[in-house]
Amino acid sequence: MILKQHLIFIIYSFCASVFKVAGTKSKVKGSQGQFPITQNVTVVEGGTANMTCRVDYNDNTSLQWSNPAQQTLFFGDKKALRDHRIELIRASSQELTIRISDVSLSDEGQYTCSLFTMPVKTTKAFLTVLGVPGRPEITGLTKPATEGEVITLTCTTSGSKPAANIQWFRNDKEVQGTKEVNATGKSFTVKSSLQFQVDRRDDGVAYTCSVEHVSLSNPYMTTEVLEVHYAPHLEISHSLIIPQEGQYFKLECVSIGNPIPEPVLWSKDGGELPDIERMIVEGRELTITTLNKTDNGTYRCEGSNHLGTSSAEYVLFVYAKDYPGPTTDPNALGQHGPDHALIGGVVAVVVFITLCLIIVLGRYLARHKGTYLTHEAKGAEDAPDADTAIINAEGNHVHAEEKKEYFI
Repeated sequence: MILKQHLIFIIYSFCASVFKVAGTKSKVKGSQGQFPITQNVTVVEGGTANMTCRVDYNDNTSLQWSNPAQQTLFFGDKKALRDHRIELIRASSQELTIRISDVSLSDEGQYTCSLFTMPVKTTKAFLTVLGVPGRPEITGLTKPATEGEVITLTCTTSGSKPAANIQWFRNDKEVQGTKEVNATGKSFTVKSSLQFQVDRRDDGVAYTCSVEHVSLSNPYMTTEVLEVHYAPHLEISHSLIIPQEGQYFKLECVSIGNPIPEPVLWSKDGGELPDIERMIVEGRELTITTLNKTDNGTYRCEGSNHLGTSSAEYVLFVYAKDYPGPTTDPNALGQHGPDHALIGGVVAVVVFITLCLIIVLGRYLARHKGTYLTHEAKGAEDAPDADTAIINAEGNHVHAEEKKEYFI
């Protein structure tokens, strides 16, 4: 009997041990699978952020989301914080997903998902909020600017996070500005300044400030068109190259300046226009309906604005009605005028012939001069030997002396 009781105790102890070991293994297995998994989230200010926490295995243990201030947002499907922007999307034994709408910069930070096992297991997820930059504003523009003035254009954008980037463009060409970044709470205010001396080439030029940021799909741009005032410059254009009697003739006073000088004044030879019936002024144009010799003279137009005065002059000479002028067809002139190439060829031939004659004449004179000096030896050149040549030469000399005496 005692032996039987002892055997039963041994069997019971063995079974208890088996069940305990099995329970321990099951608990270890569950503990290993009960570890929350989260992901970091990035959202643009004003957007919506979904925060998800998952576990591979859960034995009905609750999940919880807490904000960066360690305030509980949801415990399972139970809402703990009264914030109408936060709502439950999904709550189960393996997932807890919440949504934060109209996200602000103050929502940024580290959120915690907790699994209430023993001990409690937690995982962190960081919510990054991008601050959208405000549309840029350009200040410092003088309207209008005056030529020679130094101005500073400043482009400002605020509320960006991280700090926005600013670029300047003069029409379509990029120009460099000076950048300044200041922190305002969690966001940044960015300024860029552009300083230059104004000249007339800046009149009508568009200066554009472009703001680029990771939160923007397209840059924000602001453009200002510069107006520059400068002193006038006048020139006179004319309708005819060769003004002739009886023709219709027009002079135009072309003015460059801002503001455009109005009106322009016409004068002739320092005085008023002498014949207002034929000399008609309309705006910037002076028209002479029928030219004649009395219209010869110096015509002057003058204009001014608040920055200065300018003038231009044109000397008019009226040609006779049948004057061909320099505009005569050069081809027609070539048909009736002398052929310069032909004349040049003839002159060259004459010069060549003259040179040839001079050379021939020179040789002829040189040859005859030699014959005269050796005339007393004439006949010696036909002698068969030197002795005969001497005798012939002496004979000739004797005759020469005889002739000399004869003439004496």
